[in-house]
Formats: sequence, structure tokens, C-alpha cells
Amino acid sequence: MAETATATDQHRKSVVLEYFKRLDSGGDFLELFAEDARVFYPKWGIAEGREEIGDMFGDVAEMASAMSHDYEYFNYVTDGSTVVVEGTSTGEAHDGTEWRPDGTPGGGRWCDVFEVVDGKITRLFIYLDPDYAGNDTERYPWL
Repeated sequence: MAETATATDQHRKSVVLEYFKRLDSGGDFLELFAEDARVFYPKWGIAEGREEIGDMFGDVAEMASAMSHDYEYFNYVTDGSTVVVEGTSTGEAHDGTEWRPDGTPGGGRWCDVFEVVDGKITRLFIYLDPDYAGNDTERYPWL
């Protein structure tokens, strides 16, 4: 039984990794989602279904001109159909400000919670600071 669970966990992780690779390369990542999937993005809310998920990612893409996830440093936690991924990214906001996971505001650190069922992403809740460039500093006295 453990071998089957491990193989299933590996398959779910491979679906998640493929999502990030397609997202970074501009590939068709929406086909990895179930038709009735739900995605949460901070300050956007919950998108339901592939069409609305596509709209949400289109809105989010307007904030960055380039992004790359650091796959080799991903930290995965799996439990049944749930795959949690903690990671980092680098990129450039449309205003030219670069971000990297160096501890500065924005900083490129994130955590995503996926549900993968029958090889499709049914749920993705994204947890990060959507201020990639770290420009929202006036509201935080420690910055």
C-alpha cells in the first residue's frame, strides 16, 4: 500500500511542478485544472472554473513582466490529495523593479496549497504578498 501512496504522491507533485513550469514559460497551464476548479489569489479573491481562473491569472500577469520559480528549492508536503508547496521566485514588476528571495519586502517568498484529484488541480489557494515590487511601504512602520 505504501508504494501506491508514494507513487500517487509523486504523480500529484509532478502535476504541481508542471503547473509552475508552464506558468513560467507561458505554456497552457489552464488545462491542468479541473473544469470546476477554484483558485484563491490575495487581493483578487476566489476564481471558479477555468474561464474565471484564466481571467484571474490575466489580471495578475499585468503586475509582472517576468517571473521564474526556483523549482530546485521547493519544499513539498503531501497528505492525500493535498500538496503544499513552499518556494521562492524571482522576477520583474512592470515598473522595472526586480524582486528576489533575499528577505526584502515583496521578496519572492510564497506558499501554495493544491488539491490534485485524478491528475487535475481542483483547488489552488495561493499565499503571498501580491506587492511583488515591495512598493506598498507607507502603511507598514517597520519598512
